[in-house]
Amino acid sequence: MLKLQVQVNLKSSPPEFGAEMLTIGEVARRSGVAASALRFYEERGLIASERHGSGHRRYRRHVLRRIAFIVFAQRVGLTLDEIGGELAKLPPGGVPTRRDWSHLSRGWAGRIDERIAELERLRAGLTECIGCGCLSLDRCGLTNPGDRAAGLGPGPRYWLGDPPVPGAGGS
Repeated sequence: MLKLQVQVNLKSSPPEFGAEMLTIGEVARRSGVAASALRFYEERGLIASERHGSGHRRYRRHVLRRIAFIVFAQRVGLTLDEIGGELAKLPPGGVPTRRDWSHLSRGWAGRIDERIAELERLRAGLTECIGCGCLSLDRCGLTNPGDRAAGLGPGPRYWLGDPPVPGAGGS
């Protein structure tokens, strides 16, 4: 008599990290970025979605990190073209590591320092003459008598970093 032994091994493998698919609405809610902006980012090649039978966009969970990176990079002052260039440096098709993100943002300290300096000038400009030509503050008569800053060009010259015109009082 022939004896057969059947062995069943019903183990499921754990899902791949980041394999959970999210709808555009879920990504918008989680990231704080409007769905229209997500579609725009996708058109620009900054993020990617997958479309199945329904034609609806589905995003892998790791897209949330890319979107956070895009938002942060915009706050630092990078253009979308610059952001695209930075994202192109990431390994294709995989989930970027902490080291990958760190490598991308390493050169941004200078940009952040420039933004801090600009904000400090803006704060000082709230109560000081900024060389805009309005001459409405009592300090303008000392710092920019007769609107001498107009000779330096248009706009708030002192706030833009031009030194006060020689012959005028300092601030």
